[in-house]
This record gives sequence, C-alpha cells and structure tokens, in this order.
Amino acid sequence: MFKSILIANRGEIACRIARTAKRLGLRTIAVYSDADADALHVRACDEAHRIGPAPAGESYLLIDNLIEVARAARADCVHPGYGFLSENARFAEACAEAGMVFVGPPPDAIRAMGLKDRAKALMEKAGVPVVPGYHGEQQDPKLLKRKAYEKGYPALIKAVAGGGGKGMRRVDKHADFDAALESAMREAQSSFGDSRVLIEKYVLSPRHIEIQVFADTHGNAIHLNERDCSLQRRHQKVIEEAPAPGMSAELREKMGSAAVAAAMAVGYVGAGTVEFIADGAQGLKADAFWFMEMNTRLQVEHPVTEMITGLDLVEWQLRVAAGDRLPLAQVDVPLRGHAVEARLYAEDPERGFLPSTGKIVALEFPQGEGLRIDSGVEAGGEVTPYYDPMIAKVIAHAPSREQALDRLAAALEKTVVAGPRTNAGFLARLAKAPEFRAGKFDTGFIDANLIDLGAVEQPLDHAAVACGAERLIAGIAEIIVARRDPEIPQSPWDDGDGFQLAGSRLQNVAITVDGKPARAQVQYSNGKAHVTFEGISPDLSARAIEAPNAVYVLHNGHQIVVGLRDFDSIDTDHIGGDGLVRAPMHGKVLALLVERGQKVGKGHRVAIVEAMKMEHALTAPLDGIVAEIAVSVGGQVAEGAMVMVIKAEEDKSG
Repeated sequence: MFKSILIANRGEIACRIARTAKRLGLRTIAVYSDADADALHVRACDEAHRIGPAPAGESYLLIDNLIEVARAARADCVHPGYGFLSENARFAEACAEAGMVFVGPPPDAIRAMGLKDRAKALMEKAGVPVVPGYHGEQQDPKLLKRKAYEKGYPALIKAVAGGGGKGMRRVDKHADFDAALESAMREAQSSFGDSRVLIEKYVLSPRHIEIQVFADTHGNAIHLNERDCSLQRRHQKVIEEAPAPGMSAELREKMGSAAVAAAMAVGYVGAGTVEFIADGAQGLKADAFWFMEMNTRLQVEHPVTEMITGLDLVEWQLRVAAGDRLPLAQVDVPLRGHAVEARLYAEDPERGFLPSTGKIVALEFPQGEGLRIDSGVEAGGEVTPYYDPMIAKVIAHAPSREQALDRLAAALEKTVVAGPRTNAGFLARLAKAPEFRAGKFDTGFIDANLIDLGAVEQPLDHAAVACGAERLIAGIAEIIVARRDPEIPQSPWDDGDGFQLAGSRLQNVAITVDGKPARAQVQYSNGKAHVTFEGISPDLSARAIEAPNAVYVLHNGHQIVVGLRDFDSIDTDHIGGDGLVRAPMHGKVLALLVERGQKVGKGHRVAIVEAMKMEHALTAPLDGIVAEIAVSVGGQVAEGAMVMVIKAEEDKSG
C-alpha cells in the first residue's frame, strides 16, 4: 500500500477520499485555489498546497501545477476524484512520468471511452448494444441536421467529449435543431475544449441505468450491481438509487455482463461506470437497453453502491492501483437492502433552479440509523460561483425501497441550510412523489411534474415573514422596555413603543422580504410586541436563524430572508423601469446576442451567462430598443447587477 496520496480535487469528494486514505494510514495531501483557502477539504488533510487563483482553469485544471505540488509533497499516488482532470489521459500520463501512480484507469482506456463516438464504435465491435444514431466524425451543421431528420425526432445532440449533461440538448422539432446545435457546441467547447457532437435517437420513456465495474491488473473484472439514475433535470442526476426498481436477476446478469465486456474491451483497470439507456415504457426488459457511455472514474453516486454492498470503493481503488487483486469474485458480491441518494444543491427551484451563492449562515444535518452525509462545506463557509454548487449528498439505506425513501424524505425535511437557497424541500417532495415511489418514472419525470414538486414560483409565505419580523422586532421592543425605570411613575408620553391616543397601540415597521420593501404590523401590550404580516401571525413551526441585519426563516422547504429597511440605501429595483435586464446569479458573460440600438421583442434572447458550469439565457422583458449594455463578453457579473436596459420604442427620452 502507498504511504502518501495527493487528492487532485476539492469539496466533498476530496473529504471522502481523505477519510479512507487516513483509515489506511496514508499521509493525505490537499490542493486548493484562492477561493478554497479556508475550505473543509483543506483541513481534512494532513497538509495542503495552493495551486492558483479561483477559476478552475487557473488552478484545479492546471496539470503542471498539480504535478509540481505532488513532487514537492513526495506523493506516492494521485487520486483525481471526479470532475476536473479525473478523465484526462494526459494527466494520467503526467503522473506516471513524474513517478507517481494515477489512481484510475490506464491512459489508453480513458482515451478509448472519453470520446463517445469512438466508444460506441468500440462497443459495437464488442457486441454491446448501442443507441441508434450518427457517430461519425463529420461536423457540418447541415449534415448533422439531416442525420437527425433521418433518425427521427425527438433527437438528442450530445457532446463527443465529457459528460454530466454538458453539451447535450433534446430537440423535438426540425425547426429547433439549428439553435440547439449552436448552444450544445458552444457549451461543449466551453466545458471540454471540444465542440464536436454526435446525434442519437431519443428514447421516449428512457430509464438511465448504470453498472459499477471494477477491474485489476491481473485480468479480473466484475460488476457491483446497478444504480438507477433516471431522476434528472437538464441531464443532471438528482436522485440515484440501488438496486434499480423493476430490475430482474436475469436483466442484471445480462446488463452486468455487457458492462464487464465493455471494460475488458479497453483493458480497463480500477473503478468505472458503464451507462445504459433502457426503454421503460413497458418495464425493464432484457432486449431493450443500449450502451450510452462509460465514465472512467468514480461516480458522484458511488455511496449507494457502498451502502448495498458494504464495500469501500475508494479503498478498492487504492488497493487495485497498488497492484492488488480484486478482493471478491462476481458470485460473492453482496446486495443488501435498498439505498437512495439525493444531491443537495445551492440552487433555487422556484427560479428555474438558478445557482445560489453566498455565505452559509447555518448548516445542520440529521443523524441516525441508515443515514450518511457526504459534504465538503460547513457553516461559515461560502458557496462561490466558480465550482459545482453541491452542498452535500444525503444518502439513506433501509431493508426496502419504501423505507429508504421514507428515511431520505425525513432527513431532507430535517436538514437546515441558511444563506444560499437550496433544493432540500424540492428533494423531499420528490422522494415522496407517489408515481416515483410506485416505480412509474423515467428521465422526464421531473420536468413533467414541476408544479406538483413545488419547482415554480410560490405565493409569499406570510406566516414565515411574520416569524422573521417578530424575531427582528422583538429585540427592538426589549430595548424600549428596558429603558424604563420601574422606580419612576410612568406617563403615556414617555412610551416609545407605538403609543397613540385612541385605538390599539399599533405600529408599522419597514422591513425587507428577500430584499424587497414591505411592512410588518406590531401591536404592543404589557411591554410585549405582537407581530403580524398582512394580518397573519408567525408560524411557530418555522425555523428562524439570526444573522447580522437579517433573519433567515426556513419553513415548508423554503427560505425567506427578513431584514429591517435601510432608508439610506438606493432603491435600484426601479432604475430603468421594467426594461432593466439583471443577472439572475453571479457568473461569467458568455455571449451578448444584441447590440446597442437594436430592436428586440419581449422574450428575445439578449445574453448568455454561465454559472457553475450551466448556461442561462437572459431575455428582453419588453418590446423595445437596447439602450445600454453594461457588461462585456468574458467578464464577471454579480447577482442582481445590471446587464442591459431595454427602452420601449415610444419612450423618446433618449
């Protein structure tokens, strides 16, 4: 076994790898960017080294910097985690050239599976079924559009390189193909440095099922059962579980054998995942699944496999990388109970799942039997716009699927995150969704049920606002009452608590609700303040968390921020009227689609902002003319900042 390990990653996966490495007695070496100087993974390791500025392209993606640090720290091996350089053959080669073991597959295997078009051709030769489509090298847009038409709509445009849903677009109509192709190729270039795509026939009721495979350097390869990753949004996995609902022993054996054959075909070593798409319209069948791609690394969702097998996959990775044989034969692989994982993200489901950045004011996770939390952040830390916005993975295990989902939903409802908005409430509703629990779902389930899952704008929660206002105002009332000297007879003229000559002692207090101006009502009685908002009293079940100048209220899976109005601040909400286009989150301006003086219609796309590896199109709020553009392509823009101003044509003010 190795004596030291450099973890070339960050966040929860770096913490996860460090736990196993320390248990095995390895000296753990972390790397960090300027944005991560105080991050949890830095303290989780025995030592840590700076590798560059915040942007990943200037730190975590710089091979030379990582190799230099690994050499200086005398690392025996390098674990890439997932994302970043985990599927980069050149990084694997650089590690070997520097005399360190890359904890992953050989470079040739990474290359063979890294480009989806070549991987599919290789799988066809190995007898593994593949999705019908165009996997050729020609990239002429007219050719690609014709191939999509020939295969029939809906079609799927998919980046040849990379994964994680980047550079992937579903196209339902021939007329929409050009715009979808342009967007997919731009995102693929931005994410992977390779704009090439392939075309696939879109399976109408797709189930995404993947097989965890492992191989050693002695010619042994097995699978560790399957995971169902069908609950997705924008091709990003949301909830994963194992085993897959509706999976038969016959299909598991057939799909598992195909996955092992795929690994053997490229001389694979270590942990990998072979992803299949299955037609779930009539239930899972042995003749209705097709190879999609292979991820040549550990997956985000590997904990559900660990929960049903009782194995430590990171330990297996390290032992295989050290030259050991696989510790189990295929017939000895366990399958115990059911496990399900939810990805807790800093995002706002009510605003199209826009990423949410900022300081984490409070962070609490439940503990209990069958629960596991994998996280790389803590209270007081910050979610930045530079990296994936995952806060934690919440994993539940139980004897049955129903019990595991019950346990997961309860854990999510008890999870407390204040600061950035999260999808915790959305995930809890998803875990409780009757059709999902009945096994009636596919990859389109979330998009088809956004309203039922609460992923649309919700009415303002008056009881939650009242709770926050009460917490703010209570402190003020206590100060007023404390000023009174009990030894001196009181005069009503001395009161500072909303005294008035007639009627109830009522006072309006200027507050803000999620940054917008509002008023709470305070009625004073016997030195106590009774607060309401729009006639509604505080809900005692809401959780109020105090922070400087604000109270964060968590209620029914939502967060509301209540503050006292600062009348010295400028009200920017109405600058430019309804024609103001603001950045919905902190990010990078990828493209400006209009010019100053150009006419635009309401809904016309005017700019594209990238945040946390996702593209977001900004649209014109009204018909008019672009009067001002305040940003430039490639620049950073803060959440709420002005991007441009659209003025109605009849407005002649200039």
